[in-house]
Amino acid sequence: MAISRTPYRISFFGGGTDYPGWYKTHGGAVLSMAINKYCYITGRHLPPFFGIKHRIVWSHIETVGAISEILHPAVREGLQAVSFDDDEGVELHHQGDLPARSGIGSSSAFAVGLINVLHAMRGSTIDKHALAEAAIDLEQNRLKEAVGCQDQIASAYGGFNVIQFKSDGGFAVEPIDLAEDQREEFERRLVVVYTGTSRLSSTLSKQLIDNFDARVASLKKMQAMVPEAVNLLRSSDFDSFGRLLHESWELKRSLTSAISTSTIDRIYDDAMRAGALGGKLLGAGGAGFMVFVVPVERRRQVREALSHLISVPVRADFTGSTIIYRQE
Repeated sequence: MAISRTPYRISFFGGGTDYPGWYKTHGGAVLSMAINKYCYITGRHLPPFFGIKHRIVWSHIETVGAISEILHPAVREGLQAVSFDDDEGVELHHQGDLPARSGIGSSSAFAVGLINVLHAMRGSTIDKHALAEAAIDLEQNRLKEAVGCQDQIASAYGGFNVIQFKSDGGFAVEPIDLAEDQREEFERRLVVVYTGTSRLSSTLSKQLIDNFDARVASLKKMQAMVPEAVNLLRSSDFDSFGRLLHESWELKRSLTSAISTSTIDRIYDDAMRAGALGGKLLGAGGAGFMVFVVPVERRRQVREALSHLISVPVRADFTGSTIIYRQE
């Protein structure tokens, strides 16, 4: 038996430049932070006494006689990717701290945690780089999902990082390395709220991918904001970081009309009027979690303006996907 714990993430700058259709031509860069909210996957070999071969527990409970019968696509393909077959029964349980399809990288966190726990069940380990690559392969190639590459990397590595995407298809992870008091001051300025809705990100991502040629200028501006944002973080100029995030959100909203909605716009406007410096909707767009950068002295006013929404306190996670329990 093994249990994996895998962090979700907040992406601040550069979203959209992590799609192969973009970075293989233009390069790409994303500034993101893994957070202390997690996806947990428990896996064990199912004993042969229950009249079934595999049991998968997620929002459904599946009891099947063959891997090919599993409805959960990531589980079905993930088992095959790690060379499991029907000679050995498998039981997998998924639990998450935050809801799925909400912009915090839950699907990729699941993919990363699944691959990690399956390797642990085999008695082997997989390093963070290989784990991220395996999760990207699972989502993009095996599942044919229109997803980027930043979420899998953020969940596998953890930390507060710039992820550089190269035209040859590779990537590099560069930690921001803020001093502890700097990072804690930044974390105090974050207000994260849940809009109470969810969506299928791959559908919205496909609209973005289809619009790449028409959005080159905007995406290049968003990509150029990444090093600027890093410099602001390192100099502790968090107010300017928030204002830059507002500029980035305005650019992101221009990429496709599906990114925002009237509800999202109203929440954003309420937060800004209450004192937020900038913010964004997380993920591909349409629904889910929003993050705002707020001066410490305005946190109470912003929280009151958004009191009808669930607020989620977050801090950075530096562990990445981890096997927190293993029994041979």
